[in-house]
Amino acid sequence: MNKKKGNNLALFVKQKRKLINITQIELADKAGVGLRFVRDMEQGKMSLRMDKVNDVLKLFGAELAANNMDREKLINNG
Repeated sequence: MNKKKGNNLALFVKQKRKLINITQIELADKAGVGLRFVRDMEQGKMSLRMDKVNDVLKLFGAELAANNMDREKLINNG
């Protein structure tokens, strides 16, 4: 996965957090994760624990899910 695609999650979390006007510390506390995890998530870290990601996303009414992709496109561009 390229870094640009990985930033979709980072942008989503950062925008949602700012929309409800809470700090990274408050988000970490409400989600039951560490501040460093929230920072890593918002900075687009490519390897994160999915259970913790879902703990954060749950606060925004979202969760990780499988996404269908065009396999032919992946093969030809990969």
